[in-house]
Amino acid sequence: QVQLVESGGGLVQAGGSLQLSCAASGSIFRLRAMNWYRQAPGKQRELVAGITSSGITNYADFVKGRFTISRDNAKNTVYLQMNSLKPEDTAVYYCRDSAGYWGQGTQVTVSS
Repeated sequence: QVQLVESGGGLVQAGGSLQLSCAASGSIFRLRAMNWYRQAPGKQRELVAGITSSGITNYADFVKGRFTISRDNAKNTVYLQMNSLKPEDTAVYYCRDSAGYWGQGTQVTVSS
């Protein structure tokens, strides 16, 4: 059983930055791709960014150039650095590993 715990969400003004963290339990974190998703009220959950076990990254078009995903295998943690935040980035952000485990989510609210 893998546990994923997100942290780092909060309230920020438009143009500001936040860094989300997702800490994973277990010793095989380094072998798994990791993804960040988000879900805004009344909308479907959508993929934000992903990183493979070897560090290859991919991003949704709506965050390219603003968000950066990274991982620290020694800490079993994946990060999402979010810069130039917009009100439309307001959502609950979730991490998910390639085995299908989800974290509980962390709320990000961007005020205009």
